[in-house]
Amino acid sequence: MAEASSLKTLRELAPVLSVGILTADLLSLGSELRLLEEGGAKLVHIDVMDGVYCRRMTAGPPLIKALKTPLLKDVHLMIDEPLGKIQEYVEAGADIVTIHPDASAHPHRVLQEIGAMQNVNDPERGIIRGVALNPGMPLEVLDPLLDELDMVHLLGVNPGWGGQHFAPSTFRRIDRVHEMVRLSGRDILVCVDGGITKNNIVEIAQSGADMIVAGSAIFDGKTPRENLQFMLSAVETARSSRRLGQG
Repeated sequence: MAEASSLKTLRELAPVLSVGILTADLLSLGSELRLLEEGGAKLVHIDVMDGVYCRRMTAGPPLIKALKTPLLKDVHLMIDEPLGKIQEYVEAGADIVTIHPDASAHPHRVLQEIGAMQNVNDPERGIIRGVALNPGMPLEVLDPLLDELDMVHLLGVNPGWGGQHFAPSTFRRIDRVHEMVRLSGRDILVCVDGGITKNNIVEIAQSGADMIVAGSAIFDGKTPRENLQFMLSAVETARSSRRLGQG
């Protein structure tokens, strides 16, 4: 399990925005990262696709390592059979490692493997272990994995295809996962990813999600700084409302 400091930080920030970097200008990564840091972002999200589990191919450990930033590195592995491949992503600086259970013959073992690794950025952080579920994946898949989890990552679109809209059924899945987490007695974050835009960020931020991944809505090639502030404002408003409700 991730060290308490990692989960505590994200729990206190919830809901928090994790910004997808692959839609940024990859030839200007330094300046794009500074934009996120100066704008108030806390996490940078990296989608890793291997051309096998997902038909697209994207980044790998070298790019993750090249991200010189104090932002937490949120690494989403959409790769086939991750067992035995995790170490290189951790060595590249991953703070969060998320896998797809249907991409591995032994997802439980993969999570155990991640749990035995040390965070190279700061051993006190630990590594947050996530499991990502595509829209058509039954939530019951989580049952045997909950004891090895720190985060459930719900996708609102099917990975690997562009132009999709956020699936409304995701809202029901958020509620159901929260109930599963409550019954487990563990502190597990709920993340939502895919199809998140400036038009739906307010509703999603108020849905009960603890982490929200957005990339193209920020790096649209026009006004990334303004887009980031809009998205951060939405999650900050939801955070304030959540705290008032808890009080």
